[in-house]
Amino acid sequence: MLLSIQDLRVAFRMGKVDGVATRADAVKGVSFDIAENRTVALVGESGSGKSVTAMSILNLLPDNAERSGRVLWQGKDLLRTPMAELQKLRGREIACVFQDPMTSLNPVFTVGDQLIEPLVKHMRLGGKAALERAEALLVEVGMPEPKRRLAAYPHELSGGQQQRVMIAMALACEPKLLIADEPTTCLLYTSDAADE
Repeated sequence: MLLSIQDLRVAFRMGKVDGVATRADAVKGVSFDIAENRTVALVGESGSGKSVTAMSILNLLPDNAERSGRVLWQGKDLLRTPMAELQKLRGREIACVFQDPMTSLNPVFTVGDQLIEPLVKHMRLGGKAALERAEALLVEVGMPEPKRRLAAYPHELSGGQQQRVMIAMALACEPKLLIADEPTTCLLYTSDAADE
């Protein structure tokens, strides 16, 4: 089994009311397995905990989150894995595409810089090879004028183009698991004219 989530529970500490600590439960006892080369869809209404469940896998939650249960990645419990080890997994073995690219892309680095970083860090590619791979990834996700977009900053791209960059980044290192949290939202609500 590639990933096994067993009785995952997530609560957020909300501070104290009249001296009593309060918490808000976001996920209550979620369990599912993902085998290699399979697609699994987590379906539920807005606010049901789908995104929190996805972010729990690699501990991308804020500091006030409390997680319990088990998140087994190839048998290793990620809930008890040190942050340094999780960072080695992020992008390389498990990658994420979230619904709002503006909160994920760094505004002070170019698209090329952000695409090249995981290729150099995880794939050990040299500068020229990483740049060529970054351009190929933009072609793969349907980015118009991919070479020119490598030098652009996120704010210079439309929402759909930013989302294409996020998808390219997630695919860059050919991860074993791709977590996609409504990855096409920006693509659906961005006109073709804005993407050109």
